[in-house]
Amino acid sequence: MRTDPTDNGGLFVGRRPGTRPLRYREDPGERDPRSRRRDALLAHLLLAAMVVINLLFWGPIPLGWLWVVAHISFLSTRSFLAVVVAFVFILLTLFLALTLLKRLDYAWILVRRAAGFDQREGAIGRVFAYTALAGALLFGAWMIFGGGLANSLNPKTG
Repeated sequence: MRTDPTDNGGLFVGRRPGTRPLRYREDPGERDPRSRRRDALLAHLLLAAMVVINLLFWGPIPLGWLWVVAHISFLSTRSFLAVVVAFVFILLTLFLALTLLKRLDYAWILVRRAAGFDQREGAIGRVFAYTALAGALLFGAWMIFGGGLANSLNPKTG
């Protein structure tokens, strides 16, 4: 008789919710190499789309909304309201892009598994980390050599 709470997971008799062993469907068998290559190509395209969307986070989305808000005549005279509106729309766009990325990541997992890889976790974390590094490096290069600090490092003498 199993009455020890450590044996049955607590006060309830039986299994705790969510602890059932995983059971996968039966193996569909070997697929032809052409369809596996096609699925692998689709997985690469999905990964490239995830990289492009992630790169949009580090410049084009915020700059785009700041440009849009700067061209609205009602907000051009009210700078605080313009910053708040731009911030709200930047956040909304980023959240929508994150939901799209999550769906692409889930589709990438499924396509990779269809291509014959034992894919259990997504690539969204690694893609985000690498694009954050690329965005920081590009911003730093622009800041030093392009527009930000370039004038203060090399002042023009008149």
